[in-house]
Amino acid sequence: MADPLTAAAIAQLLDGVSDVTALVVGDLMLDDYLAGEAPRISPEAPVPIVLAQRSFHRAGGAANVACGLAALGARVELAGVIGDDAAGATLLATLAAANVDTRLVARDAERPTTRKLRILAGHHQQLLRIDWERTAPVPPALAAPILGRLDDPAPLAVVMLSDYAKGMLTPELVAAAVAAARRRGIPIVVDPKSSDFRRYRGATVITPNLAEVERAVGRALGDLAAVESAARELAGHAEADALVVTLGERGMLVVPRAGAAEHVPALRRDVYDVTGAGDTAAAAYALALAVGADHAMAAHLATLAAGIVVDKVGTATVRRGELAAAALARAGDKVVSPAILPELLAWWRSEGKRVVFTNGCFDLLHVGHVALLREAARLGDVLVVGLNSDASVARLKGPTRPLLPEVERAAVLGALGCVDAVVVFDEDTPLRLIEAVRPDVLAKGADYRVEQVVGRELVEAAGGRVALIPLVEDRSTTALVERIARRGSR
Repeated sequence: MADPLTAAAIAQLLDGVSDVTALVVGDLMLDDYLAGEAPRISPEAPVPIVLAQRSFHRAGGAANVACGLAALGARVELAGVIGDDAAGATLLATLAAANVDTRLVARDAERPTTRKLRILAGHHQQLLRIDWERTAPVPPALAAPILGRLDDPAPLAVVMLSDYAKGMLTPELVAAAVAAARRRGIPIVVDPKSSDFRRYRGATVITPNLAEVERAVGRALGDLAAVESAARELAGHAEADALVVTLGERGMLVVPRAGAAEHVPALRRDVYDVTGAGDTAAAAYALALAVGADHAMAAHLATLAAGIVVDKVGTATVRRGELAAAALARAGDKVVSPAILPELLAWWRSEGKRVVFTNGCFDLLHVGHVALLREAARLGDVLVVGLNSDASVARLKGPTRPLLPEVERAAVLGALGCVDAVVVFDEDTPLRLIEAVRPDVLAKGADYRVEQVVGRELVEAAGGRVALIPLVEDRSTTALVERIARRGSR
């Protein structure tokens, strides 16, 4: 099956995300990190000495799932339990900064906030982890508000149960949550920890990793056929619509209870840290289901998101712009809709990249066009090309133009290595598009004077500049068309 995650498909998925309200229920954690260099071994014991240089913290467990959904643009409500302690306060502040609604997070003075402290050498080498936790079942009284929210008629598009076996997801709460979601026709996605998948009976999707599947069936699973067979068996026991097995570097296997399985290969990325990759995959999968994607599309999106997050240090999330950029890089589809362009620009700029913009009709691409685009790309890190639509070209050039439709012109531009994104605009000038892009450099051919360049004042007022690029002599689409016509008349 061809990769369905084109830029257009990403845009279509993300268009509906802002209307999604997701409820995440599960074990909340605070992930703390202490990092530094480890230049020598202690004389007191055979252990590294870490010279502490920096510390940071992230939301972990179900809290990381919630942050992942929020980073992708959903409205997120989080339910769980923390202690009445400093770690709990830090976690709540972290969640607030991520725009996660924590009104359903309860405090329990009888248990500490689950906390994991990781000691890192260099940027990502984990030397030691220290845990604080209590895994006794959470009292039913603390879970009652969650069931009330599930019965509340307020909008809710998806429910996620994130089980880390820390006591929040008791069998009674899981059963009640699944029943309530089913009554409302809401998909319910479970990231499991228990090896008895019947505990999650009735879930829409269960998302174990390979090790969890092997524990659940009590045997090692070598090839994909064995994994598929085991997953189908577990889906039947759990009466789940599908099991989605994460396979690390081998990607993901989608196994419906009935029907053909699908293997989605992983992105080839540098793996710095797998912490939270499962959370990211489950969150992306749930969000895709919430906006109406099928299981195959959801799996592709989840694999894409997980492939991005393992390239980061510590428990991390993925932003919408990162998904768009990764989809562009993988599929080679550089034609970007206006809906996804702001996310893509935000991601590029967060990476410190300078954005160059140019525009034109680019009808019958020729050496002059290619020279201009190459020179424009050298002025920054990312080149965005505004392309006049068919209607716009006809108004500017006459009823016989364009010679090629916008779909073909955009595809040809996108095939050039120096071009990073192509955006079609319908107006006579690209002013509105320039306002959206806010480029660091606005590039045009030297047949214009600086004062004639549309958008000059806007770009310069924002601290950018206009660059005029020398043209290749005697090269234009009009001249090319005339030459072809003369030869055809001989």
